[in-house]
Amino acid sequence: MADDQKMEMERVLRLQRTAHTANRPEPMALRKDRIKRAMSLLKEHGDTLCKAMGADFGNRSPRQSMLTDIAGTINFGKYCLKNMDKWAKTDKRSVQFPLGLLGAKAEVRYEPKGVIGILSPWNFPVNLSIGPLMQVLAAGNRAMIKPSEFTERTSLLTKELIEEYFTPDEVAVFTGGPEVAHAFSGLPFDHLVFTGSTATGRKVMESAAANLVPVTLELGGKSPVFLGRSADYEKAGERIALGKMMNAGQICLAPDYLYVPEDREDSAIAAVELGVRNMYPTLLDNDDYASVVTDRHFDRLQSMVADARDKGAEVIEINPGDEDFSNTNARKMPLTVLRNVTDDMQAMQEEIFGPVLPVKTYKNVDEAIDYVNERDRPLGLYYFGEDKGERERVLTKTISGGVTVNDVIFHVSMEDLPFGGVGPSGIGSYHGVEGFREFSHARSVYTQPKIDVAGLGGFKPPYGEKTDKALKAMMK
Repeated sequence: MADDQKMEMERVLRLQRTAHTANRPEPMALRKDRIKRAMSLLKEHGDTLCKAMGADFGNRSPRQSMLTDIAGTINFGKYCLKNMDKWAKTDKRSVQFPLGLLGAKAEVRYEPKGVIGILSPWNFPVNLSIGPLMQVLAAGNRAMIKPSEFTERTSLLTKELIEEYFTPDEVAVFTGGPEVAHAFSGLPFDHLVFTGSTATGRKVMESAAANLVPVTLELGGKSPVFLGRSADYEKAGERIALGKMMNAGQICLAPDYLYVPEDREDSAIAAVELGVRNMYPTLLDNDDYASVVTDRHFDRLQSMVADARDKGAEVIEINPGDEDFSNTNARKMPLTVLRNVTDDMQAMQEEIFGPVLPVKTYKNVDEAIDYVNERDRPLGLYYFGEDKGERERVLTKTISGGVTVNDVIFHVSMEDLPFGGVGPSGIGSYHGVEGFREFSHARSVYTQPKIDVAGLGGFKPPYGEKTDKALKAMMK
């Protein structure tokens, strides 16, 4: 990376911070106008952005891109517009007796932090850059975005469009490879949002720590699916197949492995296979089924399957059209189920991020609970079943970023629910009021009454009887 690119990022950060300081307090109408401009950008250029995403992936359904990246993000903008007045209201807080009677007041103001950095990934390149931006703007901040180099066309188009709809002191985009991302994560932002892998998240946090920049890390991990005996297996199979094959499994919340009762393993796998056949009768020439994003990612998935096979797993390729995948460079991969997996397999050690589904079995659901609890806390956790007692046992005995019951992934699409991880699957969250507060500074304001509170309460020297009396009352 050229030094002049780093200097340009530093210059824009100074520009945004100066504008932010000079224009405080900005009216809510201006914040709303910025959100509306972001929504207009998506509405007016959605088709072009979908074409860019399709070209970057090699194949990606324009309808899927429209659903996940364009329409979903516009709806999130609408949600922010509807709720931001309520979110931004000052919170009245109580004061200790008898200060309230004497006229003391306490409140919390939710104020913009300043300039927020957004480091976004390639898997949903528009949603995961413009989505957080909606709440960053709702909270009254300015933003700098560094999108992924893996979706180069989408990143360049995003940069052009942001420059058309925003001034550089409001929102700016910087493109480039890992060196640019590294320099970006080391800038002295007022807050930094990163979406990506746990390994990269550690590096981003390390860079941000040099300037004590607070971070929101949306990471990943191995999100388990608990299939209870009381589940409707046909429905569950289709929903798991959809969650594992949308975007070719390149979703941080995709089900990573399936945990099923020992005596129902065959029917669970058959149900997933039926779901695949119903939704994807063919794969190679099917626009609805995405390609793996790059050769490197494709090779990693292939070697993961080979590693499992070499270590004794049974490999089941679900190939409804009986197509030949060996003579294509489309980077398409059928959903590949792994049976008899062991913990020394690559597929059970790292987040899969592709159409590979290991299956584990349990005699008793507590075995599955213990297995999940012995590992890093996942971003998502999924339970299928109608047994309320078992469901609550799974939910109360495990820890995860979020949960969807009787489906997968859907909790992230609920705009009013906070989305985030826990431990290695992430820090902080956005969506919901929690997202607004993540990008705001909760500023405490206490107003002292005219009376001499410290003297009246015995809190100032010379200490004496009043002090003893106050201490006695406090210790009671």
